[in-house]
Amino acid sequence: MRLLVKYANRLLCQTAAPVPLRQKASAAATGSLKLATSAQTEPERANKQDSPLTDTFGRHHTYLRISLTERCNLRCDYCMPADGVPLQPKDKLLTTEEILRLARIFVEQGVRKIRLTGGEPTIRRDIVDLVAEMKALPQLEHVGITTNGLVLTRLLLPLQRAGLDSLNISLDTLQKDRFEKITRRKGWERVIAGIDLAVQLGYRPKVNCVLMRNFNEDEVCDFVEFTRDRPVDVRFIEYMPFSGNKWHTDRLISFKETVELIRQRWPEFEALPNGPNDTSKAFAVPGFKGQVGFITSMTEHFCGSCNRLRLTADGNIKVCLFGNKEFSLRDAMRSNVSEEDLVDLIGAAVRRKKRQHAAFSPRHAEPLADGKSPNDTDRRLADTSRPSTIASAALFHHHLHSHRSQLLQAARHCSSLSHVNAQGKAQMVDVGEKPTSMRLARAEATVLVGERLTQLIAANELAKGDVLSVAQLAGIIGAKRTSELIPLCHNISLSSVKVQAQLLANEQCVRLEASVRCTGQTGVEMEALTAVSIAALTVYDMCKAVSHDICITNIRLLSKSGGKRDYQRREQS
Repeated sequence: MRLLVKYANRLLCQTAAPVPLRQKASAAATGSLKLATSAQTEPERANKQDSPLTDTFGRHHTYLRISLTERCNLRCDYCMPADGVPLQPKDKLLTTEEILRLARIFVEQGVRKIRLTGGEPTIRRDIVDLVAEMKALPQLEHVGITTNGLVLTRLLLPLQRAGLDSLNISLDTLQKDRFEKITRRKGWERVIAGIDLAVQLGYRPKVNCVLMRNFNEDEVCDFVEFTRDRPVDVRFIEYMPFSGNKWHTDRLISFKETVELIRQRWPEFEALPNGPNDTSKAFAVPGFKGQVGFITSMTEHFCGSCNRLRLTADGNIKVCLFGNKEFSLRDAMRSNVSEEDLVDLIGAAVRRKKRQHAAFSPRHAEPLADGKSPNDTDRRLADTSRPSTIASAALFHHHLHSHRSQLLQAARHCSSLSHVNAQGKAQMVDVGEKPTSMRLARAEATVLVGERLTQLIAANELAKGDVLSVAQLAGIIGAKRTSELIPLCHNISLSSVKVQAQLLANEQCVRLEASVRCTGQTGVEMEALTAVSIAALTVYDMCKAVSHDICITNIRLLSKSGGKRDYQRREQS
């Protein structure tokens, strides 16, 4: 307590005016619960169903975790090797401006809670400014942070001034020697002081403890005792094996086993009500100021009520902690796509979220497809492959005849080519005199991928991510940029672009179909053809690391209507 008082006095002396303490955590929690469960009008329900943050199973995602950095000042042995993990160059990570831009876009689409994570988020020099900027976003109700607590005694008061609503603190032992063994660093006293300071400032901190057999299972009751006089929420997290901790599945201690252990000492240990999207099962010993929670991601998943999305430090949206599906919002932003396209990309990622995660059985453990850690800090292991957001496009061109006689002969037929003048020179058609009408065009393409790639696409196990969704988005963006890729195409305001990407397992191919519509003076068949071409090139780009034996074929117009000459392809019988 002396250490706590010393740090608290030093921080409070820095304040020019008194800092009002937060309301008690119970009141804050009750207020949040009222917000979360308040009655919804019919339009609100409809908006949720139409939102890009609602997946195909009706789960509306209102909670975004943003990783601010890959770096950490601890080396917890269940999270990463002793020598750390390979870090990406700084230019591959999101800038502060990009983080804030994406936060704003997510909030505008319906996110109401943001949690800042890492690595260790407090090692960023601009962490206080980031919290303040996010709290200024209209409609954002909650900003929290997950930290190892090493620098809380220095940063917590500035963070509170900036508007920080809550904090989670990772602490796996109440014994100093064990702390140094598991984290390979010193600082246990600072973490405890940070927890006590948080309580003094009016927070009800959550203390996250990863339980590990033959390491800290003998401290379970000590952690429960920790809640007797402190209004803290100790949360026991089931140990998650992964490649960085050598898949030690025997270290897992289940939720039920832990509850039985606690009830041997406190038979009255009872379950508490949980919110609809809570990942933690709440319990408490009657009369204790704090409570205990259990995060059972290994033995009893909570996928059915999951409302969480993750944004990695390098700008990938991750819809499931256990999945390898990632979509690079960083690449999209740096390709200068519109915010509408960014929202489309986010929506495509969310719609590809599965009903539940494909975690392994503890008895038959196998690595996750991407070999990454599924633990709470979501550290990034070496994986430099990233999905391409927009495939490279080839410009179509005419081969002009080199001989004068051939040019003269061609000139006699130029009048039938709308993009060539009487002298054989390329020209853009003047459509100013054409009537305005509804124009619609459909096109298709086929990518033959073979048996192995068919299996990988179906299981979504390619290193670059979800092939079908990324191809779909690339096709949509390609259609919108047709005039930039095809020199003599008009820049058309499109009213609708739809791209379908379907894996045909029996034919071992990906079939792509685009439908493009506009109201204008020229047709949109080139936009439809560009869409399927770009989508096909994207499929190739995402699969080429496995095989180059891929064939793009059957790129063709299916139909066009609304102009002088309608067209409908007739299939040969």
